[in-house]
Amino acid sequence: MRVTEHLNRSKETLISFEIIPPKRGGDIKQLLSVLEDLVKYNPPYIDITSHAAEVLYEETSGGEFKMKIKRKRPGTLGICALIQNKYNIDAVPHVICQGFTKEETEDFLIELHYLGIDNVLAIRGDDSGFRKPIKYGRSINKHAADLVQQIADVNKGKYVEDTLIDAEPMDFCIGVGGYPEKHFEAPNLDGDIEFTKKKIDAGADYIVTQMFFDNQKYFNYVDKCRSHGVNVPIIPGLKILTSKPNVNTLPKNFHIDIPEEISSEIQNAKPEHVLDISIEWTAKQVEDLINNKVPAIHFYIMQNSTPVKKLMKKLNL
Repeated sequence: MRVTEHLNRSKETLISFEIIPPKRGGDIKQLLSVLEDLVKYNPPYIDITSHAAEVLYEETSGGEFKMKIKRKRPGTLGICALIQNKYNIDAVPHVICQGFTKEETEDFLIELHYLGIDNVLAIRGDDSGFRKPIKYGRSINKHAADLVQQIADVNKGKYVEDTLIDAEPMDFCIGVGGYPEKHFEAPNLDGDIEFTKKKIDAGADYIVTQMFFDNQKYFNYVDKCRSHGVNVPIIPGLKILTSKPNVNTLPKNFHIDIPEEISSEIQNAKPEHVLDISIEWTAKQVEDLINNKVPAIHFYIMQNSTPVKKLMKKLNL
């Protein structure tokens, strides 16, 4: 089922999760354990991140450093099939511009279509430090709006090879990212929302926001989006802080603010108390969002279900 169908059919705020594939050579058992925890909360869908190849420098036995290009976290497609077939939960794979040609993206979409996967989240992806050489006759999606347009085109039966006759149309529900505190490359929030509107105009069906720790920033973002003519569902994304370093690393890596009230409390607390402090904060966020009738709440959990289990217990969800 399409994400937007889940949203339209539900009379209550939905809960969804986002996970990350294991590292190359890693054990799937940990992820299976996480999924077993998550399915207890009846999520209508689960997002699975995608990762492009990146530059890595590995030290040789001779003390020299050798550059390698590799994908550290393959497996998105397999995990999608696992989630849909074993747990009967809709999978939402992330489709990214970074590191993939349009032709490779089309192949991925065809495989998803054959698996009966109805949803994708289209994002540009982080800069991995590696610029993949583009072979003759191939092309790339530079921006997320370009990627959305490609997916919208295959939904109409329009493929990269435009000479195909009677090509089968697909029917993907397309999600995109949104930034309540603006994307770090945008000059201001209004300008960033105009970029988001281009993604909606290209065919996106809903927005999932970057994590935030101040609900008012989400509410202000929704109001601004509406004033810019962005009228699709906007799903808030939340992250539970789990350690003291999160207070510094998350703002650095994701270009977000953490309110002084919780950052000070965490920095002054004993390490073993950090999770409880964060659970209390996130619980207040969730209660406020539900009271304001948001369509869904999306939790970024990666491969650790313990924080969200504690949160759900506190909220009786």
